[in-house]
Amino acid sequence: MTDTTDRTDRGPAPAVTRALRILTLLAEAEGVPMTLSEIARSLGIAKSSTANLCIVLEEGGMIERDPAGYRLGRRTAELGGAFALQFNQVREFYRAVAASPLLHREVVQIAMLDGTHALYLARHEGRTPYRLGTPLGSRLPAALSATGIALLARLGDQQVRALLSPEEPFPGLTADSITTVDALLPQLDEVRALGYAVDRGGSFGGITGVAVALEGWAPSDPALAMGAALPAEQADEERIASVGAALLEVAAVLTNPLGGRPA
Repeated sequence: MTDTTDRTDRGPAPAVTRALRILTLLAEAEGVPMTLSEIARSLGIAKSSTANLCIVLEEGGMIERDPAGYRLGRRTAELGGAFALQFNQVREFYRAVAASPLLHREVVQIAMLDGTHALYLARHEGRTPYRLGTPLGSRLPAALSATGIALLARLGDQQVRALLSPEEPFPGLTADSITTVDALLPQLDEVRALGYAVDRGGSFGGITGVAVALEGWAPSDPALAMGAALPAEQADEERIASVGAALLEVAAVLTNPLGGRPA
């Protein structure tokens, strides 16, 4: 087999470009190991070249190998955590949520808007016996998650339509997932009125998400949102409102760098 170099590899550092493509491929595999042959075939490069790149990435802890193939390594999680901690709000998030009388018991996460998706950066585990929420580094369609909806509500309707219309129909992750911008816009109006977003099983069945957007501390900060994941059977309107109010209290602390702990 000869090396079928793709045009995207013809930059100033093609080996780096290919290594990044391998990492992206493994990330999109969502934890399912890929063999060397599968990686080479997916990227259209020689198996020998792929093997050399994988050796370097494995030595650097970026990928790891088991009998079934390659998957992302622990070093990628370390880098993801370092990226998130660049932002003051993420560093303060853990303290502020732990100090909240209500939220310290809940699974609470921070996500940023990454194109048309919500990318999850930080997670407070709480004391719930349920394994809820989205793993760090995961991406969900913004229109289907509470954090994504909270972030989209900060945009105008025309901006939302321009951003998301090319994605229609949205993926039906559950029976309750919306699939169009027209179905999303009334939810955004509700967020603007209440101050918090609610996802009633649109991204994960049996989970209700409640989220609020955060004001950045610096112009260079990304748009962030903070959300709690609740078991749907426990998420009546009273509890949703209580969690929404608690999130708004913590958001007020995270908005002001000089703020103290939430009351």
